[in-house]
Amino acid sequence: MMRRLWLALLLSVTAMRLAPADAVGRAREKRWSGEPEKHGGTLTKKPPDVTKSRKLKTDHLLKVDDHDFTMRPAFGGPAIPVGVDVQVESLDSISEVDMDFTMTLYLRHYWKDERLSFASTTNKSMTFDGRLVKKIWVPDVFFVHSKRSFIHDTTTENIMLRVYPDGHVLYSLRVTVTAACNMDFSRFPLDSQTCSLELESYAYTDEDLMLYWKSGDESLSTDDRISLSQFLIQKFHTTSRLAFYSSTGWYNRLYINFTLRRHIFFFLLQTYFPATLMVMLSWVSFWIDRRAVPARVSLGITTVLTMSTIITGVNASMPRVSYIKAVDIYLWVSFVFVFLSVLEYAAVNYLSTVQDRRERKIRDRVREQSLPCTCGMSHTRTMMLDGTYSEADTNSLAGYTEAPMVPEEEPEKHEHMVVHLSVSSESTATKKKGIRNFSIIQNTHVIDKYSRMIFPGSYIFFNLIYWSVYC
Repeated sequence: MMRRLWLALLLSVTAMRLAPADAVGRAREKRWSGEPEKHGGTLTKKPPDVTKSRKLKTDHLLKVDDHDFTMRPAFGGPAIPVGVDVQVESLDSISEVDMDFTMTLYLRHYWKDERLSFASTTNKSMTFDGRLVKKIWVPDVFFVHSKRSFIHDTTTENIMLRVYPDGHVLYSLRVTVTAACNMDFSRFPLDSQTCSLELESYAYTDEDLMLYWKSGDESLSTDDRISLSQFLIQKFHTTSRLAFYSSTGWYNRLYINFTLRRHIFFFLLQTYFPATLMVMLSWVSFWIDRRAVPARVSLGITTVLTMSTIITGVNASMPRVSYIKAVDIYLWVSFVFVFLSVLEYAAVNYLSTVQDRRERKIRDRVREQSLPCTCGMSHTRTMMLDGTYSEADTNSLAGYTEAPMVPEEEPEKHEHMVVHLSVSSESTATKKKGIRNFSIIQNTHVIDKYSRMIFPGSYIFFNLIYWSVYC
């Protein structure tokens, strides 16, 4: 009897302990099942998680499996309009050697596909990543004249797809593209370049797909912080036109045009100023003594080699075009001035050698003809020539005969007189005047004197014409 009482008491205590735990379990079950709970007389309900419902799967919601998305929307009907807008994130580089540019941009497409419409009470859109893009139809836009392009994939593919309940679709992707740009370097480095990024449908002609700028010129937006080291970005604008291919037909083509003006200051420091200084340095030789051959030759060769190095360095960073650039005109004219300064000293040195040789011959001839002689004269007058004289003075004595000198001890013979005859001052002055006129023509110092004025004046005149034409 006592054993039964103790057993009943134990069962009652156990039942009392299990009752609160059971209540808590039922409350948790209600909370997870979404049943309403009472809190101070107010009913609250957590919105259900639609991802746990199998019937609300994306493929079923958008009816992806119910349609053939290999064909465009409204296939067989009018062309589907596809709006495009672009946001330029950065203009990465401009290459003159390869004639291309690299740009990173956000490319967005807008169209309507009723096959993707879905029922919604809130009229809110649904956003997806790139995995859904492979299951539905999207415009096949590509970049005309592109060399390289890729969609960024860090940390995942930078693709966004947004679908609205009425079937409107926004398809956005982040792309970096390197495209060709036809550049004209005839005015380089004082040039402006206009480049275009062209978008076009690859498969669909204008009868199937109508590609257009969604908001006109406002469809293109740029970051104000975009800048380039060598260029000033002057203007971005959009255009559109039809492109014809003989084998496939007409296609809508969109253009992103931008104009770049090159900064000249870099080339002034690296090209124009050094070339000008080399030309001015070559003029220093006009003030160096003509007899200092090593100084003038080494200075001329140094300036010529330096100009050659500058020209080679500029052409190394440029494409091999078949026309003359503005910088080529300046550098080659400067090179000609430097080279002419070397030729000027060559002429001076040659004329100096010829003049010295001629003067040496004249001195030798005078020395040979200035030997003393005695000439027989009537009335016992004999003259002996000494000093410098001209050929006319010598010829005037041609009528005299040579006679030996007679000593003074013979008083009975004809009286003799010894005279040292020199050329009169009047005839000597005439001779020196003729030599002076000849020396003015042949004097090498005169060539240097004229070069000091002609070379700088000509180079300044060239610079005035050059900068007035290209600036």
